[in-house]
Amino acid sequence: MTDQRLETPVGSAVSVRPPGFHRPDWLTPRGAVRAIGTGNLSLIGALAVIVAIFAWLNDGYLDPRNIAGIGDAVTVFGLLAIVQTVVIICGALDISVGSQAGVASVVSAMTFTAASGSAVLGILAAIGVGVLLGAVNGVIIVYGRVNPVIATLATLAAFKGLAQLISGGKAQGFVLDNDLFIFLARGKIIGLPVPVVILGLVALAVHVLLKYTDIGRNIYAIGGNDTAARLSGININKYLIAVYVLAGVVAAIAGILLTARTGSGQPVSGSEGLELKAITAAALGGCALKGGKGTVGGTLLAVVLLGALDNGLNVVGVNTFWQNVAQGSLLVAAVVIQQRRGGERAVGLPT
Repeated sequence: MTDQRLETPVGSAVSVRPPGFHRPDWLTPRGAVRAIGTGNLSLIGALAVIVAIFAWLNDGYLDPRNIAGIGDAVTVFGLLAIVQTVVIICGALDISVGSQAGVASVVSAMTFTAASGSAVLGILAAIGVGVLLGAVNGVIIVYGRVNPVIATLATLAAFKGLAQLISGGKAQGFVLDNDLFIFLARGKIIGLPVPVVILGLVALAVHVLLKYTDIGRNIYAIGGNDTAARLSGININKYLIAVYVLAGVVAAIAGILLTARTGSGQPVSGSEGLELKAITAAALGGCALKGGKGTVGGTLLAVVLLGALDNGLNVVGVNTFWQNVAQGSLLVAAVVIQQRRGGERAVGLPT
């Protein structure tokens, strides 16, 4: 029997691994790309380009105070984008989240005033209203058998009118003489603004819900194929109502932060147009508008990208109306990319 030995050139390095050792897949280049996702890598690249352009155009763009301002500015619509992600994954849409935030903002300030300056009661009242408005959306869609787009388009107008009715169309109350509202608006936790911390906690909770629980897997299943989900025993009606209630609660949190930031309840100003930004962020983040696909991480990246773009346009003195043009263009681009990736036939054109 011959003695076979592994010979290596003198001076060469030999990598010795313990038996059974396997390099984690995410440590390899391909594994890292899969872990991050090609869509997220595209967003990171786009964000890097935007930051580089605006930093070149204006030296103050990368100032720490400006970066903190971007983080604070994206929190309200970022919360709505996170919960919009859940709704879209479930195969639905909620166009009324901005109006719900407006109602919650007004209710929180008016309750605060009526309750002799009790911020806790104001916050609880706003969250209760969020539950109610979300349930209204869910019941209309499930038991009225109304398309989610049509239903929430109707409630967008209805909730906006409700906020104006109960407030008389004017900002209500003044909350910036209260320590809790001041803390929500301007406080810091471990050096981070409180609104950013709240956005991070909500995003983390929703991420865990979607990725690591049966509830999350069922939400993906409903959006991916509702017929198969129903045949597998999933109660789709209950899930839809619960998802819209969740949307109402998070919209209420956004409304509370809006009240804390502006110092009063805002029926329309500050909440109008938030639904478009939320949908744009979710679509840019990789949510398939037909349902069954999307991640919280992708949506958060898109939120940061939109915030960096809006702030950059302001810093370099571009007319604010161009922000709407940019948001609309990004939404169209995101949908077109989704259609192309999905191989769907162009409307009105031969296959």
